Amino acid sequence: MSSIEVQQFTYRHGDVELAGYLAQPSRYPRAGILIVPTIVGPTQLMFDRARWLASLGYSAMVCDLYGAGVIRDMHEARKRADALRADPQYYRERFRCALDELRTRSKLANSRIGAIGYCMGGEIVLEMARSGEDIALVVSFHGLLATPEPARRGVIKARILVCHGRADPLVPPKQVRAFLEEMDLAGADCHMHIYSGVLHGFTDPGSDARSVSAVRYNASADRQSKAAMLSMFDEMFQTRKTPDHG
Repeated sequence: MSSIEVQQFTYRHGDVELAGYLAQPSRYPRAGILIVPTIVGPTQLMFDRARWLASLGYSAMVCDLYGAGVIRDMHEARKRADALRADPQYYRERFRCALDELRTRSKLANSRIGAIGYCMGGEIVLEMARSGEDIALVVSFHGLLATPEPARRGVIKARILVCHGRADPLVPPKQVRAFLEEMDLAGADCHMHIYSGVLHGFTDPGSDARSVSAVRYNASADRQSKAAMLSMFDEMFQTRKTPDHG
């Protein structure tokens, strides 16, 4: 197996300087994967997941949300998130810049690109799909499903996988139903995996330490959602790897 190379760098969206983290195999990767973090921004867990994907043969880049690193204060994180969401087109453009950076910095010998996101990051990758971004697939883990700009029919190019906790209070059943109706009307190729009794933040082992009632780690849902993601990667990028850690 080839070794893993890691780069840390800055890139820009207009006048905002952002921090990137890229892990990729020393030989040509199977595909490029953009990792969009939660509302608090890039964390060590996201960097670990980038290296895990690199060990499976992918070029994986963790992008930045605000240009402020990790935000420990949740009130401040929500304030920054609301400001970023205020202009939907600017919001989407922030992450097109990250996709461009991934395409530029990776060793891709092809244009196979996917994007995965967690919580707010899941919302973001779904916005990428809704805007018609030319990528192969997006995967949302406990992501928010509502949008100010629903997808128009025929616009979505990416396949979509949504991994959702059935007991997530941040994404109630009404929001799930509206999302599925939106995807049907848009003609999207969308898969949704729902985990009974599972709350928000189920992929993060640190969720339990936050003492927030809406958030809880679930080892089974974490494992099953990773397997679903890699199965979709297998279909799209012709891989034969199976999950072992990350």
